[in-house]
Amino acid sequence: MWADSILDAIGNTPLVRLNKVGAGLPGTILVKVEFFNPGGSVKDRIGVAMIEAAERDGRLKPGGTIIECTSGNTGAGLAIAAAVKGYRTVFTTTDKQSQEKIDVLRALGAEVVVCPTNVAPDDPRSYYSVARRLEAEIPGAVLMNQYDNPANAEAHYRTTGPELWTQTDGRITHYIAGAGTGGTISGTTKYLKEQNPALQTIGVDPYGSVYYKYFHSGGEFDAKEIYPYLIEGVGEDILAGNMDFSCVDDYVRVTDRDAMVMTRRLAREEGLFTGQSCGMVVAGAVQWLRAHRDELSDDSVVVILLPDSGFRYLGKTYNDAWMQQHGFLREHRPHTAASLAEARVSGSVVAVPALATLEHAVAAMHEHGISQLPVLDHRGHVVGSLTERDVLKRLVADPDARNLAVSAVMGDPFPEVDGAVALDALLPYLDRGPGAVLVRSETGALVILTRADLINALTM
Repeated sequence: MWADSILDAIGNTPLVRLNKVGAGLPGTILVKVEFFNPGGSVKDRIGVAMIEAAERDGRLKPGGTIIECTSGNTGAGLAIAAAVKGYRTVFTTTDKQSQEKIDVLRALGAEVVVCPTNVAPDDPRSYYSVARRLEAEIPGAVLMNQYDNPANAEAHYRTTGPELWTQTDGRITHYIAGAGTGGTISGTTKYLKEQNPALQTIGVDPYGSVYYKYFHSGGEFDAKEIYPYLIEGVGEDILAGNMDFSCVDDYVRVTDRDAMVMTRRLAREEGLFTGQSCGMVVAGAVQWLRAHRDELSDDSVVVILLPDSGFRYLGKTYNDAWMQQHGFLREHRPHTAASLAEARVSGSVVAVPALATLEHAVAAMHEHGISQLPVLDHRGHVVGSLTERDVLKRLVADPDARNLAVSAVMGDPFPEVDGAVALDALLPYLDRGPGAVLVRSETGALVILTRADLINALTM
């Protein structure tokens, strides 16, 4: 048995139990793994559906051009179907999307126009506006408009909803999903609630999107809720036509950090190599399920929809440098003075002999870019400290002091703190005296820690 084209491979994706991330929660926690679609995301379902709808109503004719503004996944779904059916594709996307997504679109034959993220939807530079302009300029072009195109939600009503009902033998009690265009959450829920009106749907939104506030306020569109966020392909700064808030029973929201950390947990703990919005929706699901655990039972069957694959985020969520840059690797943040000292080790501590001149000490500070030095006696024991403040006060009072021995200028030794001291307990030490402490790292190296080191550690 074979498929007539790759389009026949869309849908019927597996339903998989979460065994570790969902541990301790009552009921059965399942995920609908949409990266099994040929284009690697749930958007394959709507790509072919929107094209076929445009063909049926006569808007899209042979040799025509498909236009769409996309965060990447819908574009891939459209590009796959367009390749099979023989259409040209031109997509607009934003500069916050991963390079992998753009590369996938181009590999599938699409032309890609990258637009700025941080502009208003009606700004002529926005990816919405540029897509509308291209539709007007290119003969035979059709803008798919996934946000308002009813074929979007209809595709999920016809496929995703029935699949979940069949795969759970009608036992599904909770459906949890993110929303961008709203088609996935709305179309799927419409079908499921026709089968079981008691089913609950919970939406998950990133901070910076308008949906959470709009839902909980009963319809207030608050522009102050809109600000840039890093999670791709979910949430909105507009109200998409496909987003039916009446089908949603509750809404939670999730930070960029929690989404990224959960995305990596899914890979490490469940073997699910998924994208950022998947981590977001699972983090939101766990948050909601914990808060409502008294409403759940062993018979509860919770399905969380995972939209896409991790391969489109290799340069971001799965890149340690990118995660560190944005402060998302807090699971690796130092928790004790010793672990912070270990992170700061870069060779032996810079110190100055008590018998050296002040001029020598200043030269050492400049060479190493530091503002504090421990002072050692001839046996290597710490007997004092020298700070830029001490040096400056002495030189202002006596410019010839540069020839004095450090021992004549030094202050009390930096306090040496036990390595087991927690980071928050370092503050009293740093608030008095020279504003620095000495700590032995986990490997035994002597390290100076300052207020700046503590600030950096607490904001990683």
